[in-house]
Amino acid sequence: MDAQDCQAAASPEPPGPPARSCVAAWWDMVDRNLRYFPHSCSMLGRKIAALYDSFTSKSLKEHVSLPLIDMLIYFNFFKAPFLVDLKKPELKIPHTVNFYLRVEPGVMLGIWHTVPSCRGEDAKGKDCCWYEAALRDGNPIIVYLHGSAEHRAASHRLKLVKVLSDGGFHVLSVDYRGFGDSTGKPTEEGLTTDAICVYEWTKARSGITPVCLWGHSLGTGVATNAAKVLEEKGCPVDAIVLEAPFTNMWVASINYPLLKIYRNIPGFLRTLMDALRKDKIVFPNDENVKFLSSPLLILHGEDDRTVPLEYGKKLYEIARNAYRNKERVKMVIFPPGFQHNLLCKSPTLLITVRDFLSKQWS
Repeated sequence: MDAQDCQAAASPEPPGPPARSCVAAWWDMVDRNLRYFPHSCSMLGRKIAALYDSFTSKSLKEHVSLPLIDMLIYFNFFKAPFLVDLKKPELKIPHTVNFYLRVEPGVMLGIWHTVPSCRGEDAKGKDCCWYEAALRDGNPIIVYLHGSAEHRAASHRLKLVKVLSDGGFHVLSVDYRGFGDSTGKPTEEGLTTDAICVYEWTKARSGITPVCLWGHSLGTGVATNAAKVLEEKGCPVDAIVLEAPFTNMWVASINYPLLKIYRNIPGFLRTLMDALRKDKIVFPNDENVKFLSSPLLILHGEDDRTVPLEYGKKLYEIARNAYRNKERVKMVIFPPGFQHNLLCKSPTLLITVRDFLSKQWS
């Protein structure tokens, strides 16, 4: 096959007209787009009008869907800090091990166990079995139930864990189902089950060492839910610490920063309450504390704007009125400067907690 035959084989289509210059082709494209521009604007206008009609034709209740409510309450999709290997806690905080606890089929919780700083040297190079056995060493244990969004490696949570570890506490930092690398989907019932499971797992391994449930913000609702169930089972929690608590989620959601901007929309609050009821999101701290007998310490910052101080005060009043032993309930208000997440920076936090628990456990 000669060169002419090769060219014919490689170009089966008949030769077309000579190629036009790039500049001429470019101007043709511009001309076509300019002629199409009014048409595309018209199409865009029709799409916007259709979306507007679709939005206004539906009731507010149809727009406030259950997935949206779940997203706003739990905010678990925001898995910050990003690029953190939750299987390697030693990169973020010393003498800490990561492990997983199976709650039920399809639900595995990621947990960090930080031992007291006084045992830091002993913990070097040790595995999960050593950490588990260390729960019997007599140092008090805190099961930490965090608030919405982020996960167990969030900076303000790590600061609190370090303070507690330096103060002689074991800390189990739990990511509920759907948070961090824990599997499953968050629901109020599910988070409560998670907390009960971790508490009972810890109690089974702690011997006579006391175990305290510590809830922050959303976690206060999880803590009192779990404590109430355990109380009904005849196994009251050794102690409960509620940091920045609300009375119930219906009240707290009205003040929630992400929802504040919608409060003036006619019918929004009623629609929100209906959605919370339908999704069974209540976290009724104000009702739960009426059934508890465990030592209860409430901590609140004076300048907390996420969960205002008035909610903590109201909850304290309800609990104190309900408890037979009034000495088992205490509230401590921290001065301005710590807001919602940073009570861990207060120099009096640790001594406040230790003094309360030591008196209750003596």
